[in-house]
Amino acid sequence: MAEIERESMEYDVVIVGAGPAGLSAAIRLKQLDSDLNVVVLEKGSEVGAHILSGAVLDPCGLDKLIPDWKAKGAPLNTPVTHDNFYLLGEAGKVRIPNFPMPPLMNNHGNYIVSMGNVCRWMAEQAEALGVEIFPGMACSELVYGDNGEVKGVVAGVFGLEADGTIGPDTEPGMELHGKYVFLSEGVRGSLSKEVIAKYDLAADSEPQKYGLGMKEIWEIDPAKHKEGTVTHTSGWPLGSNAGGGSFIYHLENNQVYVGFVVHLNYKNPHLFPYMEFQRFKHHPMVADLLEGGKRVAYGARAITEGGYQSMPKMTAPGVALLGCSVGMVNVPRIKGNHNAMLSGIAAAEAAHAAIGAGRASDELIEYEAEVREGPIAQDLKKVRNVKPMWSRWGMVASLLGGGLDMWTNTFGFSLFGTLKHGKSDAESTEKAVKYQPIDYPKPDGKLSFDRLTNVAFSFTNHEESQPAHLKLTDDTIPTGVNFPDFAGPSARYCPAGVYEFVGDGADRKFQINFQNCVHCKTCDIKDPSQNITWTVPQGGDGPNYPNM
Repeated sequence: MAEIERESMEYDVVIVGAGPAGLSAAIRLKQLDSDLNVVVLEKGSEVGAHILSGAVLDPCGLDKLIPDWKAKGAPLNTPVTHDNFYLLGEAGKVRIPNFPMPPLMNNHGNYIVSMGNVCRWMAEQAEALGVEIFPGMACSELVYGDNGEVKGVVAGVFGLEADGTIGPDTEPGMELHGKYVFLSEGVRGSLSKEVIAKYDLAADSEPQKYGLGMKEIWEIDPAKHKEGTVTHTSGWPLGSNAGGGSFIYHLENNQVYVGFVVHLNYKNPHLFPYMEFQRFKHHPMVADLLEGGKRVAYGARAITEGGYQSMPKMTAPGVALLGCSVGMVNVPRIKGNHNAMLSGIAAAEAAHAAIGAGRASDELIEYEAEVREGPIAQDLKKVRNVKPMWSRWGMVASLLGGGLDMWTNTFGFSLFGTLKHGKSDAESTEKAVKYQPIDYPKPDGKLSFDRLTNVAFSFTNHEESQPAHLKLTDDTIPTGVNFPDFAGPSARYCPAGVYEFVGDGADRKFQINFQNCVHCKTCDIKDPSQNITWTVPQGGDGPNYPNM
């Protein structure tokens, strides 16, 4: 793309991604100085189109950013009224009482929300302050300055030929330059990944860990609806095959969010996370709730789970990583949106001070210091051992040991210190010969659905003549290594049916149906050969989530 000549625009701060972190940064910058030129670039067709989260929102970040959010009509309409946690067996359940749980696990004071709708509202607040927001503008490249600093991004490239070359209808896009660039792309963003590698930002941190979160919105029988009820489960159907669990949140209008998370450090390549989710809905407790209802939306998204010890260095010359680009999810609470907002606020305050002092394109070390010493670190340090305990010793040990560790951390110390994660999720995948294939029940079309039927409810769309945004480093590895050694796990770990193996023996081919992609990034994370790189398609493509 270097041969393309582009126009450029100059800003004080360029923000990639209109999620909670990016929008919080934009709002805070304009609160501090209305004359700052701030732009937010969003790859989705509209703000919120690519936002998928549980979500029970801790409002502490919003309280700090917009204290009068309630008067301004923020869509936090469903306060949590009941908090339940169950261990599931195949046919039964055991409720874990709330009283032995550490105080940080209490959801009262939090809200069941659509983060897509929260981000749409935040975008309105940002625009009212003078922030420029451009949806449908995928940022495909970083622009570097003469001294190796991040100078800006390339956004808005459209109409490339299928082989990636320039064609008669190609729109070259623009370069947007900033004194500082904020990357708030969410989990495993392509530009963030490049920055982390280029500046070796992860050199002193543990490998990042991930989960795959899948979610459906259901409209259920009003007689079964209990607005404000939050339910989490562990156990069946995953058992010893993988870590993970579920969430069921009753929001307004007789709707429930039904979600399922599978930790991506599972060993057995025959595991099929999507089918584990579908099987989960046939548990008597869940089936009784959903019977007579209808699913109205589906989506999937990777989740950063590494926590405190996996956060890379967050700054390099001219650039800062925000929110899930760093990984700020509190795993036992299943919450990260509040920390994303706090990170956006911290980055904005650091950039505002730097620009006011006449600085540009240097490292915002004040931002990193605030994240590592302030409320975000205090939130994440308390739970830092829960994930590695689960990975090493399983669910029960994690519940007992993690609970004890969270209690002692409440008083400022840990019996365990800081445990390490060890392997990446890709490295955790073991050879297929060590495991038996898993026989999954066929979806019934009422409670459970095949992948392609469900993907239609993500409303995803990609213009088919563009280059595939899923890139193979070596196109011989899928059939030459991943299929014989790992039984072709991409055909299962993808929750959208993007990857399939067609034919047999010497005629076997690896097919990428990129049109199905919901931008979850699981392939970039879990591929055992690390042969797949997720990049952005042209702007506006991908899922169109209504109120995820």
